[in-house]
Amino acid sequence: MTKKIILLVSILMIISTAVFSGCIDETGTFPDITPSETGSTQKLNKFTSASEIREFLKIQASQSSFSYSGGWETVRFTGMNEMGAMAVPVSVPASTAMVSKEMAASSEMKAGAGMISSDFSTTNIQVEGVDEADFVKNDGKYIYVISQNKLIIVDAFPAENAAILSKTLIDGQILDMFVNGDRLLVFVETSRNEISFPEYDFRPTVRYTPVTTVLVFDISDRKKPGLAGEYNINGNYFRSRMIGDYVYFIVKDSVYSYNEIINMPVIRKGGRNILSPDVYYFDNPEQNYVFHTIASVNIKSDNEINAKSFMMGYSDNLYVSGNNIYVTYRKNMPATYYQELQKERFFKVVIPLLPSDAQGRINSIHQEFPVSPDAWMRISSVLNETYGRMDEQKKWELMNTIEKALSEYDMKLAQEQERTIIQKLSIDKGRIEYESKGEVPGTLLNQFSMDESNGYFRVATTSRFWTSGRGSVQFNNVYVLDDSMKITGRLEELAPDESIYSTRFIGNRLYMVTFKRIDPLFVIDLSEPSAPKVLGELKIPGFSDYLHPYDENHIIGIGKETGDNGWGGVSVKGVKLSLFDVSDVASPKQVDTYEIGMPGTDSEALRDHRAFLFNKNKNVLVIPVREVKGEQVADRYGYRQRIWQGAYVFGLTPETGFELKGKVSHLDDYEESQYYWISPYAVRRSLYMDDVLYTISERKLMMNSLEDIAGINSIELPYSSGGYNGGDGTIELIDIRGVPVQIQ
Repeated sequence: MTKKIILLVSILMIISTAVFSGCIDETGTFPDITPSETGSTQKLNKFTSASEIREFLKIQASQSSFSYSGGWETVRFTGMNEMGAMAVPVSVPASTAMVSKEMAASSEMKAGAGMISSDFSTTNIQVEGVDEADFVKNDGKYIYVISQNKLIIVDAFPAENAAILSKTLIDGQILDMFVNGDRLLVFVETSRNEISFPEYDFRPTVRYTPVTTVLVFDISDRKKPGLAGEYNINGNYFRSRMIGDYVYFIVKDSVYSYNEIINMPVIRKGGRNILSPDVYYFDNPEQNYVFHTIASVNIKSDNEINAKSFMMGYSDNLYVSGNNIYVTYRKNMPATYYQELQKERFFKVVIPLLPSDAQGRINSIHQEFPVSPDAWMRISSVLNETYGRMDEQKKWELMNTIEKALSEYDMKLAQEQERTIIQKLSIDKGRIEYESKGEVPGTLLNQFSMDESNGYFRVATTSRFWTSGRGSVQFNNVYVLDDSMKITGRLEELAPDESIYSTRFIGNRLYMVTFKRIDPLFVIDLSEPSAPKVLGELKIPGFSDYLHPYDENHIIGIGKETGDNGWGGVSVKGVKLSLFDVSDVASPKQVDTYEIGMPGTDSEALRDHRAFLFNKNKNVLVIPVREVKGEQVADRYGYRQRIWQGAYVFGLTPETGFELKGKVSHLDDYEESQYYWISPYAVRRSLYMDDVLYTISERKLMMNSLEDIAGINSIELPYSSGGYNGGDGTIELIDIRGVPVQIQ
């Protein structure tokens, strides 16, 4: 009798075990794997009033296993590591587009009748024709730099005569900017107390909220930038792109619900409300809701603005092509999904494996008492009788069969929750229209995990989940979606137990790096959208965080070298540059490598593709480096390793590999210990005009010859060690409205 009880308890424990997270495998054993009523279709709906939003939040809170706080929270920034892929012809990498004198002249550079470079570098972008904002911009004559709370314009060409033309003081935290001819647009974050009144109440409610401000400057006179437009909206700046004269940007604001108040998205101009965007939502349950206001501004006009707002959860990444915006976020399941899961798991997996008479009796009970509280007691009696008639061997055989089936089912079910939603919006000359949505298993690393080509949307994901039968499971996938965002091709379960570190979509190929102990570089063919396939694979030590095309047969990688730590694990070493030959797709090769520094050495280019400068025609590759040296220095904290801050400048060809041309540092010595990680002398960006290399830190703009890295000129940028102004003597500034400001 004791054995029977133990057996019954054990099998009931197997039946009641449930683990959740990830994707449907349409070829699997259990095609109908999700509970029948999930309550989430991702259908697009539109709110008509704030009261509708308020009621929606109440309903969601009542149906959730969590309570909606309703207060303001700082929007978390995910997916900040934006590196990996671009959809541009490999013959002309977008990061190194060369601009002719004629093109520069046509972009309205009227100020200062001086020399203009014949070719110059622009921001390293992902998609040709889709510019990305940055804190440094260059138009072949002038360099525009955001330094703390100042916009600085430098007449930078020719380098020998370089000089600062203007310094404009801007209140708040300046984040990014675009330059388009004689217009410059900056994004600024501030905060304020917003007063609202609950319905029919005379007492105001105060909300402390972040505010994103868009400032448009007329820079036809670079010495005196003039404010041409000013817009602001509550929330945190997320991402932006510029296509032609139109700047598209996203502001995220947590949905505030307190005292019956809903603060709807509003765009203001000069303190006046000028636009209340329509608010749409998807019936995906979220723990916290966020307004995503997608707006467009014509940088050449101060009267053309458009916007729509979408209420969803925390978005992860953004991809923008010339015609579409794709916003991604993780799919959540409603509480009803988990409530029904246990029951459906039992009826779909366990019941079909029981003897036929037990199946019939249990199904009859379920039909007769579908919602009765004592239904399970009746079913338990049937199970007890069934096991009681079986000998010990058949009982354990049945238990093992059920356990195996549940493990397989849980494996499929676990993947179902680990999915990414992709919302597609079309854009055209400032117009923003919702198109459709798609779903893919797994999660995305960054914006370069996505690509659009010939009407298809391609995406690379990593699936991570846990099941009771297999424990931790991890693998990688590639999906191709058609124009309506339906999956048309898939390649799944690549590199088990590894995760994606970088991807690069180039034409009909995807280059993908995964890592756990070694660095497999996959070459994947996407020429047939319905059947992506692996063409070749290279396994080497280390990993690449960012991939950049050299030409149609070679790929540059930047990441870290690795080695054995002596205890069976992996140790991370210095920064590693690699050149891969992919001409033989079945057998890619590593042509050359270059390792910089000891463990702890770092480069901003590992996390931000805009810090990477490359031009094949000029034979130049530049990366910022924080290099950990072997020597140690004594200070009041003890002995510390020396840190060198600067930029490494390389020549690179497939025949010669990486050739160090020289190094540029904005420091005369090693870095002070308090600035090991965040140094005002750290080179963060580099660019070129003709044959001059310009490197930019918070404190300096330095000019060196591209040929031999010999020094040409340098400019001290206005910098305050206190974070804003002061501490560096008197600086002459003008505010955004052109009023002179004297700051000590």
